[in-house]
Amino acid sequence: MIRSSSRHKLDAGEILHGVISPTADAIICEYLGLSGLDFYMMDAEHGPLGPAQATTMIRACENTGISPWARIRSVDEKLILQFLDAGIVGVMMPGIQHLGQVRDLVQAVKYPPLGRRGLGPVRSADYMAGAMGQLEYIQHANASTLVFPQMEDIVCMEFLDDMLATVGVDGLIIGPRDLAMSMGYYDGPAHPEVQAVIDEVFRRTLAAGKVAGSVAASREQAAALVAKGGRVILNSVQNILSTGVKAFL
Repeated sequence: MIRSSSRHKLDAGEILHGVISPTADAIICEYLGLSGLDFYMMDAEHGPLGPAQATTMIRACENTGISPWARIRSVDEKLILQFLDAGIVGVMMPGIQHLGQVRDLVQAVKYPPLGRRGLGPVRSADYMAGAMGQLEYIQHANASTLVFPQMEDIVCMEFLDDMLATVGVDGLIIGPRDLAMSMGYYDGPAHPEVQAVIDEVFRRTLAAGKVAGSVAASREQAAALVAKGGRVILNSVQNILSTGVKAFL
């Protein structure tokens, strides 16, 4: 049965630290779960990950107490369903370009009456053979599963408030590199204009009572995000490995 420690921690006002990774290696999930991180986000946009690999990785996450999330490549209702049925408890959706995609995302993630997710005897429902009855499971899953559109394009500013007001959206996670490129800055997000947009998105997200998050490559960057109200802080497996190796050498 889906058990989302991420939801409980966010509801308690805690800050979640996690990692995004394109690898399909379940051992890495276990290592990072044992390290004390809050969530492991499978990158099924830039990584060659599908629901079959995700199932094994989700088991590894559950075994070591780290919440399994996924960045799924598109608002494809049936693809999202397969990841959710495997046991994903948090979905981050890249490439958002209009409000309809946000509404479709919520519809794909949530069971009726909040959405149109299909129900079956799948892993996330204990194959319909667990202690929860159908109604209890549906209510539990709807309350537990996190939905985060990823803001990667400046066009999102045109419908930001409507996106934040969409029922079922828990918050926004900013992809700073793609956001910078959408603004014409191809060398990275350090430009004042990009940082001003990020600050504005954080401000409006928090004002709407939603969770804000973004990427941090260092402790200092993470602290800066937390200082402005960020509560979902992501590093990457590649950066963690690279930083560790450089420190060792």
